[in-house]
This record gives sequence, C-alpha cells and structure tokens, in this order.
Amino acid sequence: MRSPLPDFPWDRLLPDKQRAAAHPDGIVDLSVGTPVDPTPEVVQQALARAADSPGYPTTQGTQELREAAAGYLHRRLGVPGVSPDAVIPTVGSKEFVAWLPTMLGLGPGDVVVIPEAAYPTYAVGAQIAGCTVVATDSTVALGPERVKLVWLNSPSNPTGKIFPADHLAKVVAWARERGALVASDECYFEFGWDARPVSVLDPEVCGGSHEGLIAVHSLSKRSNLAGYRAGFVAGDSSCVQELLGVRKHAGMIVPGPVQAAMTAALHDDAHADEQRSRYAARRDTLRHAFESAGFRVDHSQGSLYLWATRDEPCADTVRWCADRGVLVTPGDFYGAAGARHVRVAFTATDERVAAAATRLLATRDLA
Repeated sequence: MRSPLPDFPWDRLLPDKQRAAAHPDGIVDLSVGTPVDPTPEVVQQALARAADSPGYPTTQGTQELREAAAGYLHRRLGVPGVSPDAVIPTVGSKEFVAWLPTMLGLGPGDVVVIPEAAYPTYAVGAQIAGCTVVATDSTVALGPERVKLVWLNSPSNPTGKIFPADHLAKVVAWARERGALVASDECYFEFGWDARPVSVLDPEVCGGSHEGLIAVHSLSKRSNLAGYRAGFVAGDSSCVQELLGVRKHAGMIVPGPVQAAMTAALHDDAHADEQRSRYAARRDTLRHAFESAGFRVDHSQGSLYLWATRDEPCADTVRWCADRGVLVTPGDFYGAAGARHVRVAFTATDERVAAAATRLLATRDLA
C-alpha cells in the first residue's frame, strides 16, 4: 500500500486568506496562478462551432490538433521535426503529471527525480505509483539509485528560474546513460522575461533526437484555457505511443469541442502575444512594489511568479502580506528549499495588481 498523500497545500492558506479578506479594500489574491483575462474570441468561436459533438472523440486527438501542436513547437519553440504521431492531447497538464509514473508502470524501488523547489504534483504522482522521490537540481548528488524518471521544469514553478541549454543537455545525457525518461514541464515556456527558455526537444539540448524525452505543454496560461483543461505532450514517439495505449484503456480523453478549441489556439499567436504583454506589465508593477517594500526577488527570469523573500520564515512573510490584504503562497509548499521565500503570482486583474502595489508602496513610505 502506498504512503498517505499529503494534505492539499492550499487548504493551509485558509486562515491567511481570511486575514487578507478583512482588508477594507478587499483581498488581493496572488496565491494561485489562475488566469483572469478573457478566453480569446478565436478559441470561443472554434468551441461553439464544434458544440454539436454526439460521438466519442479519439484519445489520440484529431489529426488537425496534432499537426497544430507540431507546428506550434516548430514556430514558437524552435523545435523542428515533431511528427503528429508523437503528440497526444491531455486533460490539462496536471493529470498527466500526476499519472505519468503510473502510466509508465513504475512502482516501489523506482526513483523519480524532481526539482528542489517543485510543483507538488511531481512528488504526488510518484507517491501514487509507490515510487521514491528525490528532490535535487544536480544529478551529481545522485548515487546508484534506480532512477526511472527525471522531471525538469523551466521556466520553473515556483521560482521562475530558467535553465540554459547546456544544463539541460547535461541532464539529458545523464538520463540517457541510465535509461531514464526525462519529462520536461514546459507549461510556462511562453513567459521568459530575463532569459530565453529552451525546450528539452531543442536540437541544442537533445542533439536532434527525441529518444527518452517528452515535453509537457498547457494552454491554460498561454491562451487562458484553464477552464477547458487543455494540454498536450510530445516527444519520443515510442514512449508517446505507449502512453497512448494506457490512456485509451483508462478513458483519458479530451472532449471533441475542446480539441477544436485547442487547434484554433495553437494556430493563433496574436492572442498569446497580447496576453504576454498583459503579464509583463503586471510583473513590472509587482516587482517594483515588492522590492520597494524591502523584499528581495530571486531567480524569477520567467514564468508567472516572483520568488520573493524578506529573509525570514515564509509563514511570517505570508502573514505580513495578509495583514496588508495581499495573499501569497508560502515557499515551503514547494519543498524545504522554499522555506524562506513566498511565491507571488501576477495573474490577478490590473485593478487588483494596482491595489497590491499601492499597499506595498505605502509600507515603504511609512518606513
């Protein structure tokens, strides 16, 4: 029997959320990276046109969707040569992250390597399968463990760190020597701010071969499709086909109208560029405000988060922010490496971001 799963971390935030909500001007919730801007019209129209969908969709996804995903990878990520047969849609990216070790047939005795500061679902997915979890950003620290799966995440959630191509290439080489699969969570790829993200499927990283590599993508943040549960995975064709076989049996199918909406979103770059500009402005506003209030922002070269610290236990920082009506996420949600940081999402509306900045800048003015 597997070990009990941890409590859902955001439930721990309820007292701080209530504290922040008591602010006279209301709460500014910067704790969860939930999109708040409209779903693009081109996507809504595609969904509506496909609404008459009485038959079962295919688990593999339509040819049009898989071609659109391969084209997107080439056009936006600089990854050529992805076959549509090496792409499958997923019900968002979280279900794929959570079930990947199980779908691969991993279990007790197998090791899953995750980043030091990591999205909790990497560890939860390994625990569901009964695997051992090792959290490290350096393969040098690993001994003779039976590593079967290595998770990468660049740009990172929560830190916003972007790993350069040479680092990713070393991880890929290390994993290939041991026959381990590398799964790269690239859901924030469109949001590189101070550095250029590089896909694990980029020839500069993988040497032109996708063997032993898969990349996970989501349209939640790029296209404001969090409510659609729309993602896809691409990479090693044999691995993708193996996963497809499991998913067919398990009924892990993206609804047909959502597949049509995804196809439209992946063909259209204009809405993604517009959304990126919104987030860039919110990021600038919040970074200035937090730094002016005495915070230090570490990493944060990409993603939709600031990794901020007051050089104190993260629970104290969460409470300090909540007293000003601002809710942030304690860094220890993401592992011991985050014990003195908080994660600040800049996915709130312009009005709420401005409200948070005003409160933080007032703190500076009173100092």
